[in-house]
Parts: sequence; C-alpha cells; structure tokens
Amino acid sequence: MTTINEPSLFPFPPGSSYRGPDPRYAGLRGEQPVVRVEVEGGGHAWLVTRYADIQAVLDDQRFSRAATFEPSAPKFAGLFQAPPGMIISLDPPDHTRLRTLATQAFSRERIEGMRPRVRTLVNRLLDGLGEGTVDLVRGFATPLALTVICELLGVPEQDREQFHTWVSQFADVAGPEAEAIQARENLAGYFAGLVMAKTAEPADDVLSAMIAARDGEDKLTVEELIGLGYTLLGGGFDSSAAQVANFVLTLLTEHQDVWRRLGEHPEEIPAALEELLRTVNLTASDTSGLPRIATEDVTVGGVTIPAGDAVFLAFASANRDEAAFAEPGRRDFARADNPHMAFGYGIHHCLGAPLARLELAVALEELTRRFPEARLAVPESELHWRIGDVNHHLLALPVNLRRNS
Repeated sequence: MTTINEPSLFPFPPGSSYRGPDPRYAGLRGEQPVVRVEVEGGGHAWLVTRYADIQAVLDDQRFSRAATFEPSAPKFAGLFQAPPGMIISLDPPDHTRLRTLATQAFSRERIEGMRPRVRTLVNRLLDGLGEGTVDLVRGFATPLALTVICELLGVPEQDREQFHTWVSQFADVAGPEAEAIQARENLAGYFAGLVMAKTAEPADDVLSAMIAARDGEDKLTVEELIGLGYTLLGGGFDSSAAQVANFVLTLLTEHQDVWRRLGEHPEEIPAALEELLRTVNLTASDTSGLPRIATEDVTVGGVTIPAGDAVFLAFASANRDEAAFAEPGRRDFARADNPHMAFGYGIHHCLGAPLARLELAVALEELTRRFPEARLAVPESELHWRIGDVNHHLLALPVNLRRNS
C-alpha cells in the first residue's frame, strides 16, 4: 500500500494559501501521485495529485459523487458537504438530465448579454469608493459578487443582506454545525418561495429561464431548482468574491508592472485571467473538497483504490503539474495553451464558468484602467484571512487608490 513517507493529516495545514497549494504536493506528484492519507477528524481517503490521473478519475464513472450520500460511505468532518440532489452531487444519467435542462439558461448569448450590466455595477461600486485607502473586499469584491448573483437569481434588493448572512453561515465549515444546517434550511425555504414567485411571474433572470427550460415534457422540479440555486451561490458568489480580491492582491504584490500594462492593454486581460485562474489558489483544502467513492476496485496511476474508499482530487496540484504545463511554477500572463482545472473538468465542469470569467475580466479591466498606480496600503503580513472557510477569503484588502488622471 502506498502511503505518505512523513505522516500527515489531510488537508495539509498550514501550507496551503492563495499563492498555491501546500508544497508537499510537488513531492507527491513526483513520488506518490496517488496516495492514501489519513483525514483530519478520522477516516482515510486517497489523494490524486497529477493532472492526467485526475482527468482519468473524472472520466471514469466508477468514481461516484452520488455514492458519497450512501449510509455506508465515509464521512469527513471539517470539509464542505454538498447537499444531496445538487448537480455537483449527482452521477449520470441523473446528472446528464439536470445539466441538459440547466444549460438552457446559461447560453453564451445570455451570459454575454450581462456584460454591460456587470460593467455598470463595477463602475458604480468604484465610483463610490472615493480616493485614498479603501477596503476592496467590503467596498467592491463582496457587493459586486453578491449583486451579480442576486440579479442572476432575481433576489429582491431588500432581501440581499439577509441572503448574504445565510450564505456565509452555510459556507463556514469551521462554525457551529447547527448554524450551517439552519442557514441551509433558511436558504432552501427562501429559494422555494422565489421559485414559486418566478413561476407565477417570470422575469428576465436565469432562475426564470431555468423554470422555463424543457427537454420534451421534462422540466426541473422545485427541489432541483433549489439545488441549482445552492450551486450558483457557491461558484457565483462565494468563489467570485474571493478571487476578485485574491487576484488584485496577487497583481499588486507580485506583478505591479502587469497591473499597469493591463490597464493600458485590456485586450491582454483574457490570457492574463486564465493564468491567474491557474495559479491563484482558491480552495483551502487544495481540492474541491468534494470526494468521490470508488464503486469497485479501480487502478489509477498504478495504484489500486479499493471499492468503497473515498478519493479527493487535488486540482490546485494539477494546475502545477510539470507534465501538463511548461514551467508551471512561473506565472506567464501570455500563456497560449492553458487547459487549467480551476473550473473542474469533464461532466462536472463548472456550469457558471462563463459568468465567472466575465465578472472577473470586467473587474480587472476597470480596476487597472482607473487605478494604474494602486498600491497595497499595508504590508501583506498584516492581512487577515477568514478561518475555516471553504475558500481562501480575505477579511479585508486595504488598497491605496490613485485615480488615472
């Protein structure tokens, strides 16, 4: 049996940060790419760290997401547990059916049509920041992501603060479990009411489009629509808010020249954005946090994973795999071929990836254009991060803004 040479619990604290996954992943990719690990809180799982092996797992239906909800499946404390029935919790054919219907609401034309509105929101928030030292988390990243996802779902403005509180409690894996469960129930009840309202009076939003989606006579149920709402919250709000701040921090502390150049050459932002997605680590566990269960003995990377065992996929490690990327440790903002796994891979590739790219790109376009001389207002060592969150989340990002004259 393959084991880590130096005993360690998964996830690997405290080596993971927004800068990248725990350094131990580099050694694992070279020596033990599929390794049995003890999981903090009890139990064991298999950790897959190479790009090609992760692709193989995601392409193999013998690794099941749905099986993680079976009574006999291993359970892991301290990691985000997606509710059953969500699109990220299903296998084909259930997943295929749900994705076929949901994709109708995420057409390229619909998402691209949101660009002017997102730009208006970005500039309105930036106009309200003033000059001098501002907090880009509270004043920009969080309200931008919250407003975009609420408009996407059709959440009325007067409900958004309460909505934000529930989402934060739901995503806090280190907080009281009862509070997270209550927040999930509150969100479910709210979504159910919202679905009923949009069914009676459809609007020009994605939730209304998902309600209207049809595949022959088939349509999404209220429970499925609630599950899709959860999924959009995770990627469309929590992750987007985190990465807006993390990308700004990365550029201001490590690539001030790139920040200025992007402001002058916005046409370079799409390639730069993909490299930021590859190299700026979002997840606190260096994985999606969502295990899969082997439904039979399966060999991956020369290692046999027994039936019934859980598997975690280290996407952040895959994005630094020497076999998949030239000079993976170097941030190349003009990298032409960049098949990163920031949005996953295969059938579970993030449904909201086009919207996330749009939101992040517009934020970078306007920030770099308007504030070419922006600087971090405090030493990086004085920044504080949310503890126990699914993602690497800054509590605040004080930045000194100097407007483009």
